[in-house]
This record gives sequence, C-alpha cells and structure tokens, in this order.
Amino acid sequence: MLYHLLPQFSDVHIVFNLFRYITFRAAGAVVTSLLLAFLLGPPTIRWLRRLRVGQVVRAEGPEAHLGKEGTPTMGGVLIILAAATSTLLWAELTNWYTVIALLVLVWMGAVGFLDDYLKIVRRRPEGLVARYKLIGQGIFGLALGIFLVLRPFWPIPPNWTMVPFFADWYANLWLPAYVLFVAVVVTGCSNAVNLSDGLDGLAAGLTAIAASTFGVFAYLIGRVDASRYLGLFYLPGSGELAVFAVALAGAALGFLWFNAHPAEVFMGDTGALALGGAIGVVSILLKAEFLLVIVGGVFVAEAVSVIVQTGFFKYTAQREGKGRRVFRMAPLHHHFEKLGWSETKVVVRFWILGILFAMIGLSTLKIR
Repeated sequence: MLYHLLPQFSDVHIVFNLFRYITFRAAGAVVTSLLLAFLLGPPTIRWLRRLRVGQVVRAEGPEAHLGKEGTPTMGGVLIILAAATSTLLWAELTNWYTVIALLVLVWMGAVGFLDDYLKIVRRRPEGLVARYKLIGQGIFGLALGIFLVLRPFWPIPPNWTMVPFFADWYANLWLPAYVLFVAVVVTGCSNAVNLSDGLDGLAAGLTAIAASTFGVFAYLIGRVDASRYLGLFYLPGSGELAVFAVALAGAALGFLWFNAHPAEVFMGDTGALALGGAIGVVSILLKAEFLLVIVGGVFVAEAVSVIVQTGFFKYTAQREGKGRRVFRMAPLHHHFEKLGWSETKVVVRFWILGILFAMIGLSTLKIR
C-alpha cells in the first residue's frame, strides 16, 4: 500500500523515494510484522483462553508434555494476521508474486483453522479427517499449478526450474507433471512444517530461518545484475517476495516471543499449515523448488521420519504379525526426547541444524 501511495510525493521530499526500494520496504515489513505480533500477542492469547481452545496432548507422547494440556492453541491466527498486514502495507499489491503468496498463506491457514476447530472446539479428536485435509491442500495446489501453466508471468517457460549448484542446468518438466509437482510441493511443505510443530518454538524458529533465506534469494533473483552474475534465473518482479518472506519471518519471530519454552500459546494447524504452504509457494514462484529440500532440511527430515516409521511399522506388521519401529517415536524431535534430551536442547539443536541447512542453501549462490 505504501509503495503505491508515498513515492508520488518524492517531489515534496526525497525521503518518500525510499518506498520504491525493496530493501527499505523489506526492512519495514519485518519490523512491522514483529511489532504487530508483539502487540497483538497478549490480547490474542486472552481471547483464545476465553474460547477455551486448549491443546490436546497425545497420551503416548513424552511425559514432560502432559503439563501442556489446555495451553491455548490456534495461535497461528496471530502469525497470519501479522504477516498478511505487514505485506499489504509494504509490498506491491499489483504484483502477481505478492497476490499468490498471500492467497496461499490465507488458504492454508483456513484449512488448518478448520482442522483445529473440529479437533478442539467440536471435540473431534481426529480433527479434519486426513484425506479431506490433503484434498483441500491438493486441490488448491493443482489449481495453482494449472494457473501458472495457463497464465504464466515469468519470462521463461513455467515448467522450468533451477537446479542447485549448477548455473547452466535446469529441470524441464512435462507440463502435466509440473502441475502435479506444484501440488506436491505446496502440500508436502505445509505438512512437513506441521509435523515439526511439536515442541515449544521449534516450527516458529525454523520457519523464520527458512523464510529469511528465501528472502535473500527473492531479492537476488529479482535483480537483473545479481541474477546474471550468480547464474540464476532472472524473474522480474520476484523481488517483492523478499518483502513477503521477511514479513513472514518477522511474524514467526514475534510469535516465538510467546511460544518459547514454556509456551504461552501454540500455533496449531492454523499456523503450521499456513507457514509451510507460504514457504512452499515462495520456492515455486522463485523456481527454486529443489532448493527447498536443502533450506528446509530439518522439515524434510521430520517428514521422512514419519513416513519411514509408518511404512516400516505396517510392513513388519504384515510380514511378522507385529509392527516394529525404527524410531522410538515420530516425528524425529520426539525420538530425541525419548532418548533423554530435554525439550529445550532438542529445539536449540534443531535450530542450529536449520541455520546450517540455510548456509548450505546460500552457498549454492557461488558453488555453481
């Protein structure tokens, strides 16, 4: 909004010209979302307590988690509100990158909100049945893929995507396969972040790291000089995703203020699905889907641990009549808790791994 309103007054004072620059608006976006989360956090928590939307703890989980029963959840509404408001305030609103990113954030948040509502308010333990949740995510992902194929706004074919570590190589997907690919990335990333949301501050911290990293890539890919020098695709207008990405990071950090151990509020599926979907769509719009596997390495490990655990348990149950486990408990963060690590130690060490994966992702800028 400010991008559209204030630069026209640059003839009055040169300071208004600052609102043309992505770097200035990105800084404003992260500060705004952070402050909004700080200011709206206490009233949001009080509101959730009045609604009695308390966390339901898995009986088979670590004993230390039993004390979290009843802690307000669905706090993801705070993240979505802070990130969306900040983006609307600082980003270019006629830009397709901005519009799509905001749409995915809100849609995935709505799917998560419905799941939380059924699980907590309506007291349905299974929440939104898994297949219906996947249908809601998958249909939107397919619709997005079809839109990107039929109404591409990139200067390159929509089914091209960058390959990390290679400047002259890119993946050229069959168009129908690309549509499915988009759906898988959006759905997979949103669920991977959701699986990581099991410890105080874990998902929020990892999201802030990943979103900030993609903010750097968005800025560079949106600049013709930097993209050419680094061997990246040049995507005009994609720099606006830097504003969105850092607004998302700021909102996650602001939420972390209240979600740090011992948590006063949990984000629930409302926040986790929204954050994961937003990061996934940023990678799609930047043609950096394979980079997501590196930058979101911890999210990938969490998701793989659940897939391996479930698959191995079913396989051994069929072959041996009794299911066996690979991990003491899945997702992966619970495995380390079962090994005796404290919750705080697991969270901090996973943050460190998240930073390591982000650095590896950033290294692909030069190792090409």
